[in-house]
Amino acid sequence: MNFTAEHLQQVKTRNDLIEIAKKNGIPVEKTLKKLQYEEELEQLQIEMVNLQKWIIQKNMRLAILFEGRDASGKGGTIKRFKEHLNPRSSRVVALSKPTRMEKGQWYFRRYIKVLPNPGEMVFFDRSWYNRAVVEPVMGFCSSEEYEKFMVQVPEFEHLLYEDNCIIIKFWFSVSKDEQKSRFESRIQNPLKRWKYSPVDRRGQELWEKYTHHKEQMFAKTHTNFSPWIIVKANSKKTARLESMRYVLSRFDYDGKGESDTTLLPDPNIVMRYHRSAMQIDV
Repeated sequence: MNFTAEHLQQVKTRNDLIEIAKKNGIPVEKTLKKLQYEEELEQLQIEMVNLQKWIIQKNMRLAILFEGRDASGKGGTIKRFKEHLNPRSSRVVALSKPTRMEKGQWYFRRYIKVLPNPGEMVFFDRSWYNRAVVEPVMGFCSSEEYEKFMVQVPEFEHLLYEDNCIIIKFWFSVSKDEQKSRFESRIQNPLKRWKYSPVDRRGQELWEKYTHHKEQMFAKTHTNFSPWIIVKANSKKTARLESMRYVLSRFDYDGKGESDTTLLPDPNIVMRYHRSAMQIDV
């Protein structure tokens, strides 16, 4: 059953609409969840604007790394993070494969060039950690290049830490079935088909290999000064909200808490990596 014209004429508030739905057995749970999500997202985005103003005032440098398997929701989350920020002091970095010249340079050089400037927030849609998981799994780097990277990356991040460049490292964790479902959705949607690549196609086939390299990455690059933060991302909307809450919870910025939503992330969704941490993509 749907709402009738008579029903809608009686409505003055959202609560009126909910009451009519209950009395007439009209299913509105899905719509209510969507409205609640949009309301929470708006409040968190207001907080993000306040955080950005504070970062500009303090000349801080913030880099947020979004890592995870293909179709884990990294790009969609970045879009919501940045949606209402001042573009003059926020950027998204999504580097393509290295050029011939870049292949002959120190691996980290191409990333150093795009690190945040004072007063700037930079969102990395994948980062230097390509060499920790994607490249060795897909055969895009040699074993020597991989081993060298794994030794150097904690030192590289410690240099950034000592130079007061703040790094937040997210790993978006999805199940194998959820990844498959999202791949199928991309193929069917003409607006998202461009996202589906040969690398994605092999993601399911090489699931266990990805898992091995991911665990190696956590074990060797999770440090006190640059920890990994796991986000359970089978629900895209929940992952977006909770990862935003985590970032906001890290800073004591001016105007913090003026919104009507909690700024503390759900510890069942967002958690600091440790060996016994419950992950989805294992």
